[in-house]
Amino acid sequence: MKISVSYAHPAKPAWMRLDVDEGCTLRAAIERSGILARYEDIDLERNKVGIFGKIKPLETVLAEGDRVEIYQPIVIDPKTAPRRKRTGADGGDGTEGAERPEGD
Repeated sequence: MKISVSYAHPAKPAWMRLDVDEGCTLRAAIERSGILARYEDIDLERNKVGIFGKIKPLETVLAEGDRVEIYQPIVIDPKTAPRRKRTGADGGDGTEGAERPEGD
């Protein structure tokens, strides 16, 4: 059956199609794809995985046409992000990541 495997790496995203046997699990598809050798930062014990945007356990059996997704770990708690922005934890001037004009 045909499935796809994707990984949203910030610098070099990956998306590939695979033919797998009926009964193939998320873990087996990821291992068979070769993506673990290409991206050393993927740790299946740390990274969440899912199908079409829904987090699933590695033992989930795939169906025809499934898109297996490997997610990046969250680096900031989404509940505190708005608070950090309000309190100025990002620098406070709203220019985080932006270049400042000369003379500032």
